[in-house]
Amino acid sequence: MSKTISYKGKLNQGTQDRIRLRTINGKIGYKITKFEVISATPGADSGDHNEFIVKIYNTDQTGSVSPTVDFTDTELLAVVYYEDHVSPGSGGKDTIIFDNKVTNQDIFVTSQDAGGGTVPANYYIELERMTLTDVEATMLTLKSLRTVTSQ
Repeated sequence: MSKTISYKGKLNQGTQDRIRLRTINGKIGYKITKFEVISATPGADSGDHNEFIVKIYNTDQTGSVSPTVDFTDTELLAVVYYEDHVSPGSGGKDTIIFDNKVTNQDIFVTSQDAGGGTVPANYYIELERMTLTDVEATMLTLKSLRTVTSQ
């Protein structure tokens, strides 16, 4: 039986949050089922035009947080493009989750404003938690270790 857990946070632009999921034996897996983003000042007439690119990775992105999206990046788990205009009825959001990816390691959420804005981004993530077999846990852990050593 799976269980849904959620995380929320607020990121300044160009930064990342680490969500600790790793367990001692690695027998718990997680799959992203929901990923939402909203400005810290939605609809406010601050003069800013927000164009957030908020991404979830399964590896630390310290020093490489950017608004660039590359679907060939095997470490990318999900991305949200959030656009907020000050005029009513404009703006929008696109969310893409690679739902076939399961991880048993920590995940990292990054945010960067493609337009150079500085307004923080709020995020909300729901994860489906599942029990992994010994083989699945070993495979995911080895895949993670292989990725870390190849960087």
